[in-house]
Amino acid sequence: MKAKFLPRTLIAVTIAAGLSTAYYAGHRGLETQVIQPAQAAPMMPAEAAAKTGVPDFSGLVETYGGAVVNISARHQVKVSRQESQAQQQLPLDPSDPFYQLFKRFYGGQMPDNQAPSESLGSGFIVSPDGYILTNAHVIDGANVVTVKLTDKREYRAKVIGSDKQSDVAVLKIDATNLPIVRIGNADQSKVGQWVVAIGSPYGFDNTVTSGIISAKARSLPDETYTPFIQTDVPVNPGNSGGPLFNLNGEVIGINSMIYSQTGGFQGLSFAIPINEAMKVKDELVQTGHVERSRIGVTVQQINQQLAKSFGLPTPDGALVSSVEKDGPAAKAGLKPGDVILQVNQSKVNDSSDLPGEIADIKPGSQAQLQIWRDGATRTLNVTTVKLSDKALASANADEPQGKLGVAVRPLTPQEKQDSSISHGLLVMQASGPAANAGIQPGDVILAIDGQPVTSADQLRDRIAHADGSVALLIQRDDAQIFVPVDLS
Repeated sequence: MKAKFLPRTLIAVTIAAGLSTAYYAGHRGLETQVIQPAQAAPMMPAEAAAKTGVPDFSGLVETYGGAVVNISARHQVKVSRQESQAQQQLPLDPSDPFYQLFKRFYGGQMPDNQAPSESLGSGFIVSPDGYILTNAHVIDGANVVTVKLTDKREYRAKVIGSDKQSDVAVLKIDATNLPIVRIGNADQSKVGQWVVAIGSPYGFDNTVTSGIISAKARSLPDETYTPFIQTDVPVNPGNSGGPLFNLNGEVIGINSMIYSQTGGFQGLSFAIPINEAMKVKDELVQTGHVERSRIGVTVQQINQQLAKSFGLPTPDGALVSSVEKDGPAAKAGLKPGDVILQVNQSKVNDSSDLPGEIADIKPGSQAQLQIWRDGATRTLNVTTVKLSDKALASANADEPQGKLGVAVRPLTPQEKQDSSISHGLLVMQASGPAANAGIQPGDVILAIDGQPVTSADQLRDRIAHADGSVALLIQRDDAQIFVPVDLS
């Protein structure tokens, strides 16, 4: 399947486990004015609910639909002199096959020295003086951002700040007395509750769709800090950045992505919880950027088998698979094989919880970790450091986005004993060339081109120096097989 960052149909990210490609669908303390819905139509008339079992969303739309905006982001693409010269030398006959080839290479249009492109998305007004929330990918790289209201007024927007890691951006338009949304609490929402999306799919302004919350705290590959709300609300390209409402008329999320094989809606859509988005918004308004912390570990999910091998009563926590040399965690005494159960007062139920918990701590602050080691709990204190782009790349080094496309970890002593092998790397995620070759989670990589591998660093080094293709010796169940992988 394909997960689509809704307004930008050319961006693709590989997703593991049967889901293939991903697409993108005020000041701190600023008091948000609440528009009372008393004058609006009831949200769920008793008669309609009794007959259909489906809520009436008309009151919600009448009250808050005016606070949802259409966003147009215009990009000026600079083309090199060589490309410009090639354009001048190109035959102008559209029937010429070389013309068609050149045209396809440039995405369906002939190059130009200032060839413009435009993406469409949605957003919503959070303050009467013109602060607007949307997705970062909606306005990424844009030279001109235009906001259109439901009453047809258009404004040139200023980008206050954009945070790619959370995919949240804040815009500001020069206007007053604007209609606004009411901000809710995503933590209080429940799976199975009705929700409503308003946005501009394919440019159709103020389109309303509805569905239910399918899951919460959904972790997606390559989306490190966001516990997504999963819904079955029909959203499509252009819905990105639009609000997800509950039946109380409160915004609980920002629609961001869909999974799809066709590029359109197929029952899986994902929203950024509004609690996370508002924290980012406050920092962007105050400073124009977001600071996050890191401790220098790579973690993985605990399943029932791993919990049993480590003596854990339940499969909760984040299993540390590697520790950065001389990093904060190493200095605090954290080791591979430790299971992080709690950060300060927050329980870590899943490995996806840890990055967000650490990121929210102010850089340079001390965090208290409760860990599981050798069959017992103990406490370690670690001092966080600022997460930089370089550190983020390093922290994600074992994610399935490298040349081979696998996330791996060393085998535990118990796993070596159970499988009767002396070394190997367990595949946690597979994508790209590895997935295309049939490598799957649960496989154990034993060797590359006949040379044994014992660490993730060794694997990366050999793949980095490989040319064309490699032969992986893997163990799957009780059999060992060679799998050729084309790296090109």
